[in-house]
Amino acid sequence: MKIPFKNSFLSWMMKKRIHQIELFLKYPFAVQDELLLSLIGRAKNTEFGKAHGFNSIKSYEEFKNSVEVKTYEEFYPYIKKLREGGENILWPGKIKWFAKSSGTTNAKSKYIPITEEALEECHFKAGKDMLSIYCNNNLETTVFDGMGLMLGGSQYQDPLKKYIDGDLSAILIDNFPLWVNMHRTPDLATALLPKWKEKLKKIVEQAVNEDVSSLTGAPSWMLILLNEILEKTGANNILEVWPNLELYMHGGMNFSPYKKQFQKIIPNPKMNYMECYTASEGYFAIQDQTHTDEMLLMLDYGIFYEFIAMEDFKHGNRKTIRLDQVKLNTTYALVITTNAGLWRYLIGDTICFTNLSPFRIKIIGRTTSFINAFGEELVVENAESALRHACKKTKTTIREFTVAPLYINQKTSGAHQWLIEFEKQPKDLDMFTDEMDSFLQNINSDYQAKRTNDLILQMPKVESLKSGAFYRWLGKKGKLGGQNKVPRLSNNREIVEEILKMN
Repeated sequence: MKIPFKNSFLSWMMKKRIHQIELFLKYPFAVQDELLLSLIGRAKNTEFGKAHGFNSIKSYEEFKNSVEVKTYEEFYPYIKKLREGGENILWPGKIKWFAKSSGTTNAKSKYIPITEEALEECHFKAGKDMLSIYCNNNLETTVFDGMGLMLGGSQYQDPLKKYIDGDLSAILIDNFPLWVNMHRTPDLATALLPKWKEKLKKIVEQAVNEDVSSLTGAPSWMLILLNEILEKTGANNILEVWPNLELYMHGGMNFSPYKKQFQKIIPNPKMNYMECYTASEGYFAIQDQTHTDEMLLMLDYGIFYEFIAMEDFKHGNRKTIRLDQVKLNTTYALVITTNAGLWRYLIGDTICFTNLSPFRIKIIGRTTSFINAFGEELVVENAESALRHACKKTKTTIREFTVAPLYINQKTSGAHQWLIEFEKQPKDLDMFTDEMDSFLQNINSDYQAKRTNDLILQMPKVESLKSGAFYRWLGKKGKLGGQNKVPRLSNNREIVEEILKMN
């Protein structure tokens, strides 16, 4: 299907945005300060704004002294009011959408408010910026001559309520402007289907007949789709199906474990991979250079940034600094104030700055140990709770454990590999594993989604280690005694491979 636009025209429209980006590159602190005062002014008559004296706040220091840094759990009472129909609570008006996300420890899911301003000024603007930057870096691109294949989640509207819950991707797709939908596959109805198997089948049916030039979606899901395309068409690689494919835009999880698989399935040395840093709470950074994977912090998306040095954070200190105080190669917990009504919100991510002029970053991880190799957002609290449950059910006790991902390949789904040193072995290891897995699905909706039908995650693989295995590993690392601990969750296999070799 050909779109009724010429590549040169759309490319020109996208490049116009580059001039606006250059403005915040030149005046980063002024842009951020002006943005903060604008957010405060727009929300001064909300419940939150009145309670925190927004009407009289004229500077960052006054703002910092009036509003405490909050986690999702601490922020939840305001979210609860919004979900009960409250208006003008955190942001003017009523919230129409809530992005459903995991990663919290007190509930199965987080519900992040999405405002119309957040859609237009942040998420949609960021999507256009990715293409603007891409066109600016690739002057001969023909990406707009083909279709963009976008993978998204699903959404649900409770008939008794007037808001919609869903994956952020589904909310975005459902609200895309006309020009995006004319350039996108699959169709809207297919994109929003709630059942993954049905959605996958229909996407494949539609996509094989299109001239796809770009891909957007999470790496784990995208690999499954591409393998389905190959199976249906009998092609040896994706370029036999889509010879004009030139760009894959991705974010939300570490891409490095997947890159070789993509390069094998898309054997084009000129294929472009472009990363972004996005979450339900906002869109933060874009890879703006082709020779490095560091990302440009975007400063005019309606998001004001603050940072807590992790050395302070680990000791319970939430002392924040602004952009003009950050240092290179220091890990910071990210704090955001947004046009979705999140005020000094501790998102849970950690970053470091790789460049200060302009400001470029890399994602380090989470403020707590976690695994997010497949978008499952498994945090330490989840893992420890599941182990306690399984031990109780099977009358088992353990000494130590660590967990790491087994990555997806063309033949099998991924999985979590648990290395456990048992004090008392379970009589039935399969039962132990099943109890642990079921418990995790009950407390973590993202993990549950990835485990459904074993599509992304198979049943956990539990390895029972010899007595003293972790002790010997700590000894080899020179970390016996003191405050040293076995890392619980890792996003790579470095630790588990070392322990398995010693075992």
